[in-house]
Amino acid sequence: MNRLSLFLSERLGLEPWLASLVAIALATFLVNLVAQALLSRIERLSGKTATVWDDALVQAARSPLRVLVWVVGLDFMATVLQRQVDADFLQDVRRTRDVLAVICVSWFLLRFARLVGRNVEARCRGRGEEVDTTTIDALVKLACLIVVVVATITVAQTLGFQISGLLALGGVGGIAVGFAAKDLLANFFGGLTIYLDRPFSVGDWIRSPDKAIEGSVEHISWRHTRIRGFNKNPIYVPNSVFTHIVVENPSRMSHRRIRETIGLRFEDFDKVEAIVDDIRAMLAAHESIDGTQTTIVNFNGFGPGTLDLMVYAFTRTTGWVAYQHIKQDVLLRIGRIVAAHGAQIALPARSLHMAQQSSCAPGAGREALASP
Repeated sequence: MNRLSLFLSERLGLEPWLASLVAIALATFLVNLVAQALLSRIERLSGKTATVWDDALVQAARSPLRVLVWVVGLDFMATVLQRQVDADFLQDVRRTRDVLAVICVSWFLLRFARLVGRNVEARCRGRGEEVDTTTIDALVKLACLIVVVVATITVAQTLGFQISGLLALGGVGGIAVGFAAKDLLANFFGGLTIYLDRPFSVGDWIRSPDKAIEGSVEHISWRHTRIRGFNKNPIYVPNSVFTHIVVENPSRMSHRRIRETIGLRFEDFDKVEAIVDDIRAMLAAHESIDGTQTTIVNFNGFGPGTLDLMVYAFTRTTGWVAYQHIKQDVLLRIGRIVAAHGAQIALPARSLHMAQQSSCAPGAGREALASP
């Protein structure tokens, strides 16, 4: 550095201190170019590896490293400039340097956390694996929150604030804020419960028998969960609600159930047993019915005008549209079996029994009562 400043002073006729400033600026510029070239080289090498950490590390370090190099260079320039002026500003410069260094490190860590989460999702999707977006998003947000809190405390200490007093003030203020924002805190801890217990994830179809909530989960934040209803309206549910209601997650069902009652006429009583046997055989041979699950076909009772057959089975698919096709096919086959046995599915009917009229002629009763 001294040789470079001496060379600039002799060649350009600059003052020694001014030549030192120019030399430091050129050296900082060259160091920045070399660092960026090395990062580009490392990035090409890391792209050939299977891990996602090295890619995120290089990508996250590019911009913060560039700023940090200039911060260090400016600090050296301020040291040289301090010798030429009477004002003592070097202490303020050093404090500013430390704050900027903390900001650069925090910037790097925030970028690194987000890039790791993004790379993990992309790598899993590229391999065709299932991606737990909710957990990844929660971990990234938690890491960013920790970085911001630690950076804030470090900057405050660097600027000369008493951290112990600040923490004590934060404790007292936290109590007051806790009472004033109890609903907000309840939503925060409700969101934390969702992230830890994972009763549902983004993309799941959920519903609650306690509340008028049903739809697909689109987003889970620390305050609320956004659900897209089947009418395409968004539903914003505070996270605290999920701590005291029952939530069903049909997206995680293993099968879909077919449960129907088939009513036959009373005239077909002698055909019921054969019809039941054929329906049971049809379900056992059906390619879309899971025979390992409970399958029931029985004469279930005498209804009001019908002989009730219970059909109970589980499909292999959980898709709503595919399930409807399977259910339709099963019902059509049951109808054909009933027709093949010469029976009929009963229609809704009522029997009206009329009381017989009296054999007495009209008015006979009145004449009898009027006779002496």
